[in-house]
Amino acid sequence: MKTTLFILTALLSLCPDGYGQVKKVKPNIVFILADDLGYGDLGVYGQKIIKTPNIDRLARQGKIFTQFYAGTTVCAPSRSSLLTGQHTGHTYIRGNKEIEPEGQQPLPDSVETYAQLLREAGYVTGAFGKWGLGMVGTSGEPAKKGFDQFFGYNCQRQSHRYYPTHLWENDKKVVLTGNDLQHKAVYAPELIQQKTLAFLDQNKDKPFFLFVPTVLPHAELQGPDDRFLKMYKGKMTEKPYKGNDYGPNGTIAGYASEPDAHATYAAMVSRMDHYVGEILQKLDKLGLTENTIIIFSSDNGSHREGGADPEFFNSSGGLRGNKRDLYEGGVRVPFIVKWPGKIKAGSQSKFIGAFWDLMPTFTELAGASKPKHSDGISIVNELLGNKTAQQQHEYLYWEFHEGGGRQAVRYGNWKAVRLDVDKSPDGTPELYDLVKDPAEMHNIASKHLDIVSKMKKFMKEAHRESALFPFAAK
Repeated sequence: MKTTLFILTALLSLCPDGYGQVKKVKPNIVFILADDLGYGDLGVYGQKIIKTPNIDRLARQGKIFTQFYAGTTVCAPSRSSLLTGQHTGHTYIRGNKEIEPEGQQPLPDSVETYAQLLREAGYVTGAFGKWGLGMVGTSGEPAKKGFDQFFGYNCQRQSHRYYPTHLWENDKKVVLTGNDLQHKAVYAPELIQQKTLAFLDQNKDKPFFLFVPTVLPHAELQGPDDRFLKMYKGKMTEKPYKGNDYGPNGTIAGYASEPDAHATYAAMVSRMDHYVGEILQKLDKLGLTENTIIIFSSDNGSHREGGADPEFFNSSGGLRGNKRDLYEGGVRVPFIVKWPGKIKAGSQSKFIGAFWDLMPTFTELAGASKPKHSDGISIVNELLGNKTAQQQHEYLYWEFHEGGGRQAVRYGNWKAVRLDVDKSPDGTPELYDLVKDPAEMHNIASKHLDIVSKMKKFMKEAHRESALFPFAAK
């Protein structure tokens, strides 16, 4: 009798809306986005110097993608592509357009993000880290783009300092006592991490979407003299960096000097890895791991700023280029997904996808409304191992509006890169076969004029002219 009563009680707990109607539990989604982390900066992607045990374990427990791409090659437009599900030929923000005294060009009211759709579907949403898509009080502030909670740097220019004068909590300015661009008291990433973990505690009983756009390991190269720095300091050759230091003449612009630039960069990556581990531990402690999808990626390729030395660490993993390039090293990024019981542990995917795929993927997983405008395709089938049912892209497209203007297309194994678009908007792009030449060392455009012609067609149809971010010659 007791056994029968127990079974009946268990069944009723699954059927709050009536007998036979099992309530579907929405999965939690955690998306951790590193800042300027290279494709080769993680152990699981071949890094030999920097230790990343937590992210490597995440990969062993989930699926690693080897041909996944960021929205583009710098911060704001890449994040705009991520949140709006549109590539940079369509998404509203296509460059790092600064607004004084603080903030960047805001996303307009008309632009829809996946966070808005998830919130409409009943998710609690939080973002903790760097925003860069609209200052408080504008149409692009986090609260107006789908986030119930935000804590961190609203302005990406402010995030060039790891000991900033202030951060933002929703629409409230949080002054960091002791940080005045002369003195360093509060290390911002640590405070942001505390708020991130608190979000999980506060929302453990609700479906949630947690976005963690950490500022690590973007320049400046700075951090406390703690166990992370001690892992590397004095154990490798150094390349000192001279910059704009904290002190009487300290300003937001520029980056502080760092005599141990190699060790400090490595320490920042390991610190970020530790923060990932803390999030995983918190999910375990709260009993949320089994029903939580965890994703880790980076907003673009490795950087050279503030003393960073990607060649020393092989940060691009043998690929050509870095941040601000549309070669593979500037846009191909780590992409790891874990979902216990759903995604096969230790699996690997060669699916060719990009940030704009995440909007239709997240909305499908959450049972949310489909996006009105998206260049992406849902990758749920790829995640779950249903490869034959997975839709494929005809091509992927990127554009970059600095450095003379650049465009790139990935079409099967082919990659085209057009430089100096401002001067030559219809110029012949470089062409590479990524199977035979993954490092993009041999331009074979002259040998494959038919493919070049197709790539030029893709570039023309993918670029929608923007008054805010035009190519100068058009």
